[in-house]
Amino acid sequence: MPKGSPELTASRREEIINACEQLYQTMSFKEITIKEIGAVTSFTRTSIYNYFQTKEEIFLALMQREYDLWVADLQKLVKDNETLSSDELAKALAYSLARREQLLKLLAMNHYDMEANSRPENLTEFKISYGASLNAVRSCLDKFCSYMKDEEKTEFIFVFFPFLFGVYPYTVATEKQLTAMKQANIKFVKLSIFDIVYLCVKNLLAKY
Repeated sequence: MPKGSPELTASRREEIINACEQLYQTMSFKEITIKEIGAVTSFTRTSIYNYFQTKEEIFLALMQREYDLWVADLQKLVKDNETLSSDELAKALAYSLARREQLLKLLAMNHYDMEANSRPENLTEFKISYGASLNAVRSCLDKFCSYMKDEEKTEFIFVFFPFLFGVYPYTVATEKQLTAMKQANIKFVKLSIFDIVYLCVKNLLAKY
């Protein structure tokens, strides 16, 4: 880590993450390189290596930020509401994720490669944010679904979180993908992020 104030270090890291996010709007993960990211920052490409050693570490930091934003939304949901019906909770969780399309897009990527090419300390920081998201969803269930048993809440979480990895591909399709599905006689039913998450949570909660 370079010498300098914590504020400067945080600012530089944030600028790098923002540059990566900007490129990810129009480019694929494979296309984005450290060189491409450096081209849209205010400092040299080599300086990036003072903060991140691989592009996977940058993407992991971007995903960590997205998890932190989602956790903040869920914590606010718990704080601002005394009670929510199962349907209201399903809608609230769906809305919270509809606002986090970036997170869902990142979740659809290959985590094994991303985590394998990140240093242990970076991976630990990411896992802390991921763990906070598990706890935040659990807090929602604790407050709004107090009728559920502990093992039922755990079951919900271990169904809900793996489900999130597939939300983005089922709600976004390129022209190339649509053409291929048409030629394969697969009917593509377009659902929004809100719709697909709402249906999942609603049906999961209906079990209890």
